[in-house]
Amino acid sequence: MKTIGLIGGMSWKSSLDYYRIINESVHEKLGGWHSAKIIMYSVDFNEIDLEHRTKEWIKSDKILIDAARTLEYAGADFIIIGANTAHTLADEIQKNIKIPILHIADATAEKIKEKQINTIGLLGTKHTMNQEFYKGRLEKKYGLKVIVPDEAEKEIIHKEINNVILGISSPDARKKYVNIINNLVKKGAEGIILGCTEIPLIVEQKDVKVQLFDTARIHAESAVEYSLK
Repeated sequence: MKTIGLIGGMSWKSSLDYYRIINESVHEKLGGWHSAKIIMYSVDFNEIDLEHRTKEWIKSDKILIDAARTLEYAGADFIIIGANTAHTLADEIQKNIKIPILHIADATAEKIKEKQINTIGLLGTKHTMNQEFYKGRLEKKYGLKVIVPDEAEKEIIHKEINNVILGISSPDARKKYVNIINNLVKKGAEGIILGCTEIPLIVEQKDVKVQLFDTARIHAESAVEYSLK
């Protein structure tokens, strides 16, 4: 079994799910007393500026690069970054380490292709929905057509993600997300990527008819498959 290096803390709530899903999956596959070999480096999310809103963004980038180096030095065989938006730095982090990074968009795209879906809706932070590091990877590498919500809907999605991270209760969040998902379906989406690891805490498969792709679960389970190869 390979040792998984997990960069977590973005947020700790989704990191908790990663740890649980990985270990449940290992136990399901191997049985007995088996659990996963994981080394986690959990960052202080308050220090991380993935969208470059402050002058400290170079420092925050260094934090994630140093986290990956630390995991490599500690004995991890490969790395997963437990946040979709943080993959904006995946290529840069990869340049600074020798072990591979299992990219969340690649793991998700492979599941989408298995379902023979060609047009996919993408939900996530504004950075994830707007920038090419995620959408462009899905389109250029996997030939998917990616559609995103309109600007007003992006603001709603982003706000509710932040509410989850900050522990703010938002009783209408699920209804808002369902409406946005249904609008994407009307625009041609055959499935929906939950492209932020906090979104499954807001909306679940039982809430909608269209196929949802829970990136945190997909990524975690893909890490287990890779670790057991």
